[in-house]
Amino acid sequence: MSLDELRAEIESIDQELVELIARRTYVAETVADVKRERDLPTTDERQEERVMERAGENAKRFGVDDNLVKATFRLLIELNKVEQREQR
Repeated sequence: MSLDELRAEIESIDQELVELIARRTYVAETVADVKRERDLPTTDERQEERVMERAGENAKRFGVDDNLVKATFRLLIELNKVEQREQR
């Protein structure tokens, strides 16, 4: 593949990543609505641990640095929690 083709492939992957982040954010916002309706706490440490474990397992399965994947998921979780707190 040429450099231009490789860059086009990265561009396509980047778009897919943004679409997946948008989809995840939408679902997280829906979770926040349910938590708010049921007067549940914003933070669920057990669920966060499960998400992080799953992220690490998936990283290993795909041969990706698990620290990078876990850091990405930590950021997504923290941003979702900030959004949930702001909506309360």
